[in-house]
Amino acid sequence: MGSLPSDAKIPWIQTPCVLSPELSQVTGCNIYLKLENLQPSGSFKSRGIGNFMTRAAAAAPDNLKVHFYCPSGGNAGLACATTAQSLGLPATIVLPTIASPLMRGKLSALGADVHSVGANWAECNAYLHEQLLSKDPGGIYVPPFDHEDVWAGASTLVDEARTQVEGDIDAFVCSVGGGGLLNGIMKGVLECTWHDGKQPRVFALETSGADSLNASVRANEHVTLPAITSIATSLGALRVSTQTWEHARDHPEILKSLVVSDADAAISCVRFADDARILVEPACGATLAAAYQAGRLRKELAGISGVTDDDWRQKNVVLVVCGGSGVTLGMLTKWRETYKSESSIELGQW
Repeated sequence: MGSLPSDAKIPWIQTPCVLSPELSQVTGCNIYLKLENLQPSGSFKSRGIGNFMTRAAAAAPDNLKVHFYCPSGGNAGLACATTAQSLGLPATIVLPTIASPLMRGKLSALGADVHSVGANWAECNAYLHEQLLSKDPGGIYVPPFDHEDVWAGASTLVDEARTQVEGDIDAFVCSVGGGGLLNGIMKGVLECTWHDGKQPRVFALETSGADSLNASVRANEHVTLPAITSIATSLGALRVSTQTWEHARDHPEILKSLVVSDADAAISCVRFADDARILVEPACGATLAAAYQAGRLRKELAGISGVTDDDWRQKNVVLVVCGGSGVTLGMLTKWRETYKSESSIELGQW
């Protein structure tokens, strides 16, 4: 059993997948919300990172004093700290200096040792390896998105959604940063047995300025962005994982990369707070924008197979509400004022 306590619990939960009347009305089809914001860490990261850490602790030698280390802009670090707390093991999170005091405070409250180093994730990662992990024989590196155990944990939401949605699922919509969530969804979609062999489409959303997957698709090669310029810092991977790029390259009949503006992502968060009484980050707002942008989902699905009005009303689309803990009411108010004139999405009547 290694360093895993005998009474340790699986550090993620089965989340609801509920029909959204508001988004169903906007899109004209059945929109289901897979509420990953309800995970213990506040985001889908609990699944993948929880799975990785649980397996790593179980595999560690009994005499090893396990200590987890994770470089993170926020949500991966929260998942690491939350999982470490549930396992009764220590964790160190290395954040970039631009990380908010809100995020640092949440990590510290979970008992994590927090370091603020560097301007971006790459610099955090280098510091972690050179200054911390190399000096700790019990240290275990926790990858925020690029590991098969992370993808396997994320894939569990596909199995759950299949049992929660009445009828076939026609599409999954999710945000992509480094690719951990998207890789998990693709793993689930490709490995599951679907009715009549018809696999759901997968739409991967990024914001302009954090669109490393879309840049790779456009260039037809795995590319690295020079910088992240989007407000959706949770999507701030300069380069998606190799597996993510290979999914986009090898499965264009299933996976499509889409990009939305910061303004549309931010206003989608505001609109969603009104409609669903749920607070999410712009990284999640990118997913929501695909539904709030009138006609976009229908256009993307119809562009592949052709969809009549009657057919469209029967379509079932699952939006992964990936969550995120770096959001407050004050931020939503600021986004409303900053982006309402730039966004193509109408604010609600509230």
